[in-house]
Amino acid sequence: MTSETLALVIFTAILMQLVILLLVGLYRRRLQYRGLNEPTAEADGMSVPPHAGALPATEPIISAPAWTEFREFFVQRREMEDENGDICSFYLAPVDGMPLPAYKPGQFLTFKLQIDDPDAKATKTLVRCYSLSDRPRPDHYRVSIKRVRPPADQPQLAPGISSNFFHDHVPEGDRLLIKPPSGRFHLMEDAPLPIVLIGGGIGITPMLSMLNTLLESSAQRVVWLFYGVRNRKDQIMKRHLQVLAKAHANFHLHVCYSNPTKEDKEGIDYQHSGRIGISLLRSTLKLMRYQFYVCGPKPMMEEMVQGLKGWGVDSNDIYFESFGVTAPFQHHRPDQTSANTAAMNVTFNRSDKTLTWDSAADSLLEFAETNGVEVTSCCRAGSCGSCQTPIASGEVEYHQQPTVDVEDGYCLLCISRPKSDLVLEV
Repeated sequence: MTSETLALVIFTAILMQLVILLLVGLYRRRLQYRGLNEPTAEADGMSVPPHAGALPATEPIISAPAWTEFREFFVQRREMEDENGDICSFYLAPVDGMPLPAYKPGQFLTFKLQIDDPDAKATKTLVRCYSLSDRPRPDHYRVSIKRVRPPADQPQLAPGISSNFFHDHVPEGDRLLIKPPSGRFHLMEDAPLPIVLIGGGIGITPMLSMLNTLLESSAQRVVWLFYGVRNRKDQIMKRHLQVLAKAHANFHLHVCYSNPTKEDKEGIDYQHSGRIGISLLRSTLKLMRYQFYVCGPKPMMEEMVQGLKGWGVDSNDIYFESFGVTAPFQHHRPDQTSANTAAMNVTFNRSDKTLTWDSAADSLLEFAETNGVEVTSCCRAGSCGSCQTPIASGEVEYHQQPTVDVEDGYCLLCISRPKSDLVLEV
């Protein structure tokens, strides 16, 4: 055997060993993916649910790149989260079984729903967004959706279409089309400041995503959660929050009941009577700098954001979920719009309508809806891209920067206004 042949044999043997080691490493990593969601041990006699478990400190989550369009998921399981039976968590796993991309805690998922319309005797498509309610995991996502019923004083009004569809027509095993996580409202994980999470009603869901992420990390940032509901029947994941408060010295839980029942015990079920307000924050928090995250009903959010600014909190330390909240309260400053005050026409080609632009309208989306033009929309904040619409002619201007890529020749109706006469393909 020549020296050249011997060298080739040795090189081939070494290469084969490297390939074997690589395959073994990939196999072990797959086993670790499967084991990430095992329940942890009990804490203070209270069983910690699977979504409260911590990841091993030495095993970071490895995720796949995000996809671009809608991807098919199936409902792995459903779980009711409140005593009223109005809030249901949906655990969603990808049909293809591939690892999921990580996301920023606080972001949302965009769903494309096919819903039967008995009046029209047809199936219509709805696009809706729901906040993720858990920390990032490689094998599933979780959203917690509240059934929207008609107001008690107006029972003749229709209930929420998409929320009731989820509760009544999306069983375990059902399949759904979902876009990757998105949204500019999310935890700023690199900042060292202590955090104050303020959630009203179902607005607690993105806060749960942030809270679970923070408490299962090694950062040990101090976290305050102020959570407002009417009483224990409306409270979501009550046991989970109590377990976290007992297990983590850096977590301070403050639950506020605006209308406690006789069975609700102050100091056990809740810590404060009444609604969350600036006076409560001022009497509870130490005088220092915090990051504030706010999500809840629109009146509560607007009052809280204005109250924090009045208290002297820097606007750069206030973050809030912007679904449905008017532009003056946006954390990111709107762009300056043009001073064009001339009358402009907006034509909706497919709806066969040409209308004079109403300068009082907040956006083209609002203008279209007011005039009976049907538009697919979801976040209303330039974050999901569901209202992206082709422009046949004319120009638009944005009152804030989109957080999704807008195709050339298209616009996002929810955050834009006409800059000239405009023709839209909708």
